[in-house]
Amino acid sequence: MAVYLSAEEAAKRLGVSRQTLYAYVSRGLLQAHAAADPRQSRYLSDEVERLRAERKRGRRPKEVAKSTLDWGVPVLESAITLIRRGRLYYRGQDAVRLAATATLEETAALLWGCAVETAFPPGPPACLPGYEALLPHCAEAPPTEALPILLLAAAADEATASWRPVDGRFFESCGGLLRLLFAAALRTRPSAAPLHRQLATAWRLDEAGADLVRMALVLCADHELNASSFTARCIASTGASLRAAVVGGLCALSGTRHGATTMRNEHFWAGLAPEETMATQLERRLAAGERIPGFGHPLYPDGDVRAKALLARVLPEFPVAADLLSAAEGLTGQAPTIDIALVALRRHLGLPEGAAFMLFALGRTVGWIAQAMEQRGTEHLIRPRAIYTGVQPDEAGGESGPGAG
Repeated sequence: MAVYLSAEEAAKRLGVSRQTLYAYVSRGLLQAHAAADPRQSRYLSDEVERLRAERKRGRRPKEVAKSTLDWGVPVLESAITLIRRGRLYYRGQDAVRLAATATLEETAALLWGCAVETAFPPGPPACLPGYEALLPHCAEAPPTEALPILLLAAAADEATASWRPVDGRFFESCGGLLRLLFAAALRTRPSAAPLHRQLATAWRLDEAGADLVRMALVLCADHELNASSFTARCIASTGASLRAAVVGGLCALSGTRHGATTMRNEHFWAGLAPEETMATQLERRLAAGERIPGFGHPLYPDGDVRAKALLARVLPEFPVAADLLSAAEGLTGQAPTIDIALVALRRHLGLPEGAAFMLFALGRTVGWIAQAMEQRGTEHLIRPRAIYTGVQPDEAGGESGPGAG
């Protein structure tokens, strides 16, 4: 269970004044969480201890790099997504509230800074001729492998290579790229139908199911500098096309520590026996050293708000999932994340296996495009330095000239 400190307790533990404590918060070194009294804030004890240890070490370069790259301090300026006090915001709008009614197209327009009609005009986007010829060869491939390949086959690189956000045709290319990815996910021709409706029609969902899919897509649209979004930004910073940034995001998302956590959840869930209680099975697995994936998010000490929003609609009609998640949370002390919530949604609606990852990828593409556009607008190359820990060279014999890169 999360342990919180008052401002006075946190400042005392850090050995600083209250003013310095607030400065740490404003600089992103520490996160303030809402307290029962709205006039006060509280601070997660583990985060305070981490900051205290870093200050005690004198913030050596190696430690600074490590803490920055692993759920650490902010490293880039962005006006797209904010995660603060356990809540998620898109361009200043509460993402959970937005997901209650907004479509993915409306969310994309918000994050891209354009009108819905500009990015998603009537009529399907143009598709390269080789795309349909490739479809039969990807029929059985999992989405982690098929989506990057089919997007490369469908989308012309030149369509988003110019990077002129002031040009309406650029936003149309962004919307077209998203529509092409939806076609690739469904292994079909591109369509101009509402994005969540395309999925609902293919999966034969009723109105309630279609609305859950819409909500899931919006909740997955962006999540600050996660690994795939940072990858998209790095690619965009080199001057590569927007298509390249999206393909890079898809590849990063396929890792089991990121979007493919949904597949780990699927395998774990599939191994549970219906004749035994969930709590008994989970206790046995935990005792054997197995970890339950999909629980606990460092940015949400009180629980992933995206998962809460989805599960609030899924669990009342899916008692098996309710028993599993309740037992896991009780045993681990950690709340469900969006990953296992998407798997619960997939199983509740009877969607094909792999659909949880697909929803994650299709929704997050909106964020990759927004992140790539913002990064390209800075005209800065993302090129951090490494702290070398290997064998030291013998420099007595002279030095060679520096290489490019």
